[in-house]
Amino acid sequence: MNSITKKIFWLSAFSIAMGFLETAIVIYLRKLYYPTGFNFPLVPIPFDIAGVELIREAATIIMLAGIGIVAGTNKLQRFAFFIYCFAIWDLFYYVFLKLFLDWPASLFTWDILFLIPMPWVGPVLAPCIVSLSLIVLAIVIIYFQKYPKFEITKKEWLAMLIGCLIIIFSFVLDYLNAVVFVNAENTWSLASKKPLFSDISAYVPSHYNWWIFWLGQLLICFVIVRILVRMKPARLSVA
Repeated sequence: MNSITKKIFWLSAFSIAMGFLETAIVIYLRKLYYPTGFNFPLVPIPFDIAGVELIREAATIIMLAGIGIVAGTNKLQRFAFFIYCFAIWDLFYYVFLKLFLDWPASLFTWDILFLIPMPWVGPVLAPCIVSLSLIVLAIVIIYFQKYPKFEITKKEWLAMLIGCLIIIFSFVLDYLNAVVFVNAENTWSLASKKPLFSDISAYVPSHYNWWIFWLGQLLICFVIVRILVRMKPARLSVA
């Protein structure tokens, strides 16, 4: 087992374990706040618990980024390891939820995805697609790192950034339409000291804008294809 393969093995093990820890926490929260089963509308969570939950989510991202930074030997590899760990963690979070709670009922079941800086909601399928594309992108970067002078161009970084922002927008759009665009003063924040989800305690999602999602996803896929096409001569010269 070479050095890169060994790293990917342990990064995968770390991310799967983190996925299980995430699942365990969600199982506890659902037992407390959704004893009859998780569903929308969301149950308001006390302010003190909400603060802990926000910090926990931030800590999770820091841990995933940290392991990528420690494992990588250069900026590109660190980035690739981070997005790989993030994707494996996210996918196995849903795998373990299905194993322990038999949830979600389908890939089109709605979920609360993230809370920072505002609630993200969407069908389970959407973050799973993002995670799969991130795994492919990470593997492409890791593979081509062995070729001299391999880099991601500024245009490719910009396309990825815009793609990610568009996807995030597709996740927060429902919250913006339900709360912020209707009554911005009712928007939940730590400063408000209200229970978390009190501003959307009657909100039930019904429509996800897949067009916006696929626009962002297309930009990420464009970068992957662009790298493969650009690096084809290097692959052929080695072969």
